[in-house]
Amino acid sequence: MDKIWLIIQREYLTRVRKKSFLVISLLAPVLLAASSLAIGKLSMGGGPDIVAVYDESQLHLLSQLVSTDDVQFVPALGTSLAASEAAFKKSKTKEDALLYVPAGISIDSTRGIQLLGNGNVPLKRQRDVRTAVSKALGALKMERSGLKQATIDALQARIELTTIDLTQQGGRRNDVGVTTAMAYVLSILVYFFIFTYGVQVMRGVSEEKSNRIMEVMISSVKPFQLMMGKILGIAGVVLTQFGLWLALSWGLTTVLVPLLLKDKAPVVAAASRPAAPATIATTAPADGTAAAPGAIDARPSSAAAAANADELPIAAPRAGAPFSIWKVLDGLPVGRIIGGFLFFFLGGYLLYSAMFAAIGSAVDDQTDAQQFMLPVTVPLIISYIVSINVIINGDPNGALAFWLSMIPFTSPIAMVMRLPFGVPLWQLLLSGTLLIVGFVGTTWVAARIYRVGILMYGKKVTYKELGKWMFYKG
Repeated sequence: MDKIWLIIQREYLTRVRKKSFLVISLLAPVLLAASSLAIGKLSMGGGPDIVAVYDESQLHLLSQLVSTDDVQFVPALGTSLAASEAAFKKSKTKEDALLYVPAGISIDSTRGIQLLGNGNVPLKRQRDVRTAVSKALGALKMERSGLKQATIDALQARIELTTIDLTQQGGRRNDVGVTTAMAYVLSILVYFFIFTYGVQVMRGVSEEKSNRIMEVMISSVKPFQLMMGKILGIAGVVLTQFGLWLALSWGLTTVLVPLLLKDKAPVVAAASRPAAPATIATTAPADGTAAAPGAIDARPSSAAAAANADELPIAAPRAGAPFSIWKVLDGLPVGRIIGGFLFFFLGGYLLYSAMFAAIGSAVDDQTDAQQFMLPVTVPLIISYIVSINVIINGDPNGALAFWLSMIPFTSPIAMVMRLPFGVPLWQLLLSGTLLIVGFVGTTWVAARIYRVGILMYGKKVTYKELGKWMFYKG
């Protein structure tokens, strides 16, 4: 154990003292948060798309078009299509698109409507305009049939469905959005760290072998001690970097985010309530025609607004209220999630790193390692892809999800992805036991290959040759 500890110290200190480690560990969360904040501010600061409308039809469509936070409709400046196009081309910074409604269209035949742009029209802008035009024509059809939007809204039943997890003490509210997001984040972290640092183990073994350092080290320690020391040393590097990222992320969410959101308006937390209808554009057409009858004032009255506020299942936070990640995670088994994540993360890393170390010992060059990496990485990739479709988009407690979380090669990702949804304790214990057994068996196989491969030079290794190394005596 003393020799293994010396190897662990060497592997750990060699990597932790590198400037690249400090830069990635300290700056990566800051750069990620800064880039996310910049992208969010840029996407929010542009304002709605301005769409000019030139209507030659008799529908007076502009008075029916609904302006939203994403798109705003204004009358075209020209008195003809050519003049409107010329004015639109000159106002590149003011108008984003020109909607042309030809004279021949009607409520039942809308072919010929065009959306003109200075260059390619983004798909989101096309979708927003198409939705607005469809709603406007729908309102005209309802007017023709004698129906009113208020009557249709009164006939529709809006159900607010709150999910409750009865496995939690007292029955906790289950926010599927938070649960799904946490499952994604945890599985990505496991996949990223196992693959990244497993490859580092392989490269480190291969480089030391090619530099003939192994011949000196093997005279003082056994191959198994050398392999375990390298794996555990890099595991310490993984935990250190993960701890730094966690501490920095915690600081960013508890210090920086409250400062940025201090003066922001409160946000209604009831995501299940549909948004209030947007105000219908009140700009009249260019020819001065009055708005078509039947245009609906979608602004709710103060009494209705008060009633809606009383029906909200969750109180809106006060402006300037401190941000707390524990409020976001309320209702989730946080203790079991953290403990399970650390266990399966370390178990998966140790299992795959043993195989990566065996590959590094068997090859003389990094290019030769590609053929042996495929069988090792395929279970990791497949478990991630299948788990997303089976666990997140399917049934987290189904039969396939259960077996994925029991097989040692797939359980590190599958079980971590299931943790936020709630996993019975007996399944956690069984999966953890099988993972330990799988790690011990994989380490034994990898050590048999490692002890022969680190001193084998100048020979192209095949799978058949690896099989023979496993049964060599001595």
